Order: sequence, then structure tokens, then C-alpha cells
Amino acid sequence: MRIGIRETVLLAVLLALPLLSWYLVFRPQNAEIAVAKREIEHKRQMLQKVQEETAKNADLIRANEEIRRNIDASEARLPASKEVDQVVRQVSDLAVQCGLDAPSIESDKPLAAAVYMEQPLKMKIAGNFNGFYEFLTRLQQLPRITRIPDMKITRSNETDGHMKAEFTLSIYFQQEHSQ
Repeated sequence: MRIGIRETVLLAVLLALPLLSWYLVFRPQNAEIAVAKREIEHKRQMLQKVQEETAKNADLIRANEEIRRNIDASEARLPASKEVDQVVRQVSDLAVQCGLDAPSIESDKPLAAAVYMEQPLKMKIAGNFNGFYEFLTRLQQLPRITRIPDMKITRSNETDGHMKAEFTLSIYFQQEHSQ
């Protein structure tokens, strides 16, 4: 069997056909598939980052809601400026209930304290030390925010177990806004 030109050309065409198909069809498609795979991977990474940020946002929203509830609870403990007199009366009544003499109370000028106001009251009180201790304990349990920044206690020379106290009681309150 002799191979002629016609058979050689046919063999060359048969061998060239898969090579040309690979070079002209499959190679460009493989390049496009590789680009598409890189884009898909990039988009997956971006989606994962977005999901992580969204989870953080949900945590921040919960944290903000908790902070808002805490602020609201603290503000509920702050009387309005018109209610400060009621708190002063309540403190005075508390002293008498604890067996102490009615306190003398001298009001100072209100001070700005952050976004709230502070009303310092200079108080002088006398009586049994146990009653004074009970007074402080019950004062601490009041629903209003108060503090005692300074205190001076002296022993009474007249009666054993009695004392005199001078202290500043600060009552925090919300200043009313005019609208």
C-alpha cells in the first residue's frame, strides 16, 4: 500500500483538526472559565466580608439598644427640676423617721454635671449614730440618684452614742427644656 498525496493531505487535515479546535475553541473557553472562576471567588470573598459586617452591625444594634435602656433607666431616676423640692422633703422625712432631729438644709446654686444638673444641699443633722446609719442606708435605697461628696461627723459631748454630722448631699436632676 502506497501513501499518496491525497492520503497525506487527509492525514494532515485529520491531525490538524483537533489541534486547531484546541487552539481556536477550547483554549479561549478555558481562559474565560478561569476568569469567571476568579470573579466567582472574589465575589464569594466579598459576600463573606459583607456577612461578617452585617453580623457586627446586628451586634452593635443590640449593644446600642442595651445602652439606650440603661440610659433610660438612669434618666428615670433623675427628677425634673420641679421635683427636687419633693426629694428634699423626702430626705428630711427620712431623717425624722430614723429618729434623728429634723435636719437643717441650706441649698447651694445648682451646678452643671455632664448633661444633667446637680443640686448640692448642705445638711446639718444630729441624733443617735445608729439612726444616722439607718438614714444613710435608706438614703442609698432611694430611687433617685444622690451622692455625698463630703462629710464631717463629730461625737456629741452631751449624750453617749449621739453625734452631729455636716455633709453635702447632691441630688442630680434633669433641667427642663423650654420648647
